[in-house]
Amino acid sequence: MRILLVSPRGYCAGVEMAINSLELALQHFDVPLYVYHQIVHNTYLVERFSARGVVFVDQLQDVPVGATLMYSAHGVSPRIRQEAQARELNVIDTTCPLVTKVHGEAVRYARRGYTLVLVGHRGHDEVVGIMGEAPGAIHLVQSVDDVAVLDIGKPKRIAYLTQTTLSVADKQDIEAALQQRFPHIEQPRTDDICYATHNRQQAVRKLAAEAQIAIIIGSQNSSNSRRLADVAQSLGTPARMIDSPEELQRHWFDAVGTVLLTSGASVPESLVDETLSWLRRHFDASVEEQSIQQETQHFHVPPPLRRPQEQTSPPSTADHQDPEKAVAS
Repeated sequence: MRILLVSPRGYCAGVEMAINSLELALQHFDVPLYVYHQIVHNTYLVERFSARGVVFVDQLQDVPVGATLMYSAHGVSPRIRQEAQARELNVIDTTCPLVTKVHGEAVRYARRGYTLVLVGHRGHDEVVGIMGEAPGAIHLVQSVDDVAVLDIGKPKRIAYLTQTTLSVADKQDIEAALQQRFPHIEQPRTDDICYATHNRQQAVRKLAAEAQIAIIIGSQNSSNSRRLADVAQSLGTPARMIDSPEELQRHWFDAVGTVLLTSGASVPESLVDETLSWLRRHFDASVEEQSIQQETQHFHVPPPLRRPQEQTSPPSTADHQDPEKAVAS
């Protein structure tokens, strides 16, 4: 068996920043340490941190007054920030700067009186946070069909934003539908889909035809991981998503000569290594690293975690990253 090990894969800069931040917070703050939603959408990491005293919550009422709370990489709405402040929570904000960028765009457009269309997946943590920036002014669409029935009249000013982890192909189709229906619609100055989502999808798109099956390591609630499976399947290559190698089934590989292996942006490399070991053990597989794009982006951890000896506590809820400064370097 031949394995095409795709690169880039695994952690993006935003996930790496969030995970490093939680590791540092565990070193410098008492447990239980609370995180609003999953720090990233990966079951393995959530279970690992839970075992170390991290409590993941979906409601701030579950966080004791005055406790330390970390916002996940997906961001939160202004309502959550206000509620955290009212409960006197010490907040560490690990929102990905590229998500913060979309929040900033929503605020700027809304202040200028624009009607906004957000292209994204209903209920996703990132989408919920962005929608909360301008209640009543943002309309969510998930498909071309949604655009066709969008009921917003004929607004004088209209713009669209996108979730950062969408399928590139689906986004392009929805963009075209929006532009056809609203010829004067404005778009962000730079693409909202993050570099890591784009790069990982492009790598799968380039290599999928060489494989008889694609194995995508990533949790079911991970949007970017699911999009990798979608890309492979759109090209005729069956795809299986797994959280860990324990979920692999030998019969999946009957008559398979080449396997494409990659991982979503919230998956640690250790799970890739374990999956490779399983395939080598069962099929005497050889591995070919296929690098499509080099990534050099890096995001700093939040200020209170850079020099904890200079901080007596995490910053207040109001201390939030400036979207204009959220640029990969």
